[in-house]
Amino acid sequence: MRVKICGITNLQDALQAIEAGADALGFVFYPLSPRYISCQDAKEITAKLPPFVEKVGLFVNETPKAIDALCTQSGMSLAQIHFDMDSTEFDQITTSTLPVVRAKSAKDILKFEGEYRLVDAYCEAYGGSGKRLNIEWFDGVDCSKIILAGGLTPDNLSEIEKYGFYGVDVSSATEQAKGIKDPIKVEQFIQNAKNI
Repeated sequence: MRVKICGITNLQDALQAIEAGADALGFVFYPLSPRYISCQDAKEITAKLPPFVEKVGLFVNETPKAIDALCTQSGMSLAQIHFDMDSTEFDQITTSTLPVVRAKSAKDILKFEGEYRLVDAYCEAYGGSGKRLNIEWFDGVDCSKIILAGGLTPDNLSEIEKYGFYGVDVSSATEQAKGIKDPIKVEQFIQNAKNI
């Protein structure tokens, strides 16, 4: 199972997550988030990362042009679109994209069916709320292209094993404070996810 550690704000946390086996790192370009990182700070981190690690920029309420510019300048390889955007706008983004479904009900998780997507629990704020989805919503659903986020911890990962998710995304459960990772929690989360 692929693992994304989101909310990276410094080089040490990034390197420790990679060392622990993270497949992707998430950088939050949403100024209202406590895990916000500037384009320049993200660029300084990504310039020092080893190859074969996906660098994912999280965007809220940005134009396609701004998303592409930020991704290019900061060294992102993927843009995670954390807000409603129509297909025309999606098509204008030249960077690879990952749509996010903020699910309020079981039918929401079928949005972008057949495409790779991240599914998170709906909350008023964007990202990193730690709120859990109703896992039974995924009964009978093909989860092979779904990255699950929201309320995952090292201790509850075993509950999702039978669904065959493509990957998991975590932020708050691997922190000692908002935007600061706990290397032991990061390692435990990745280890448990990889054992599924």
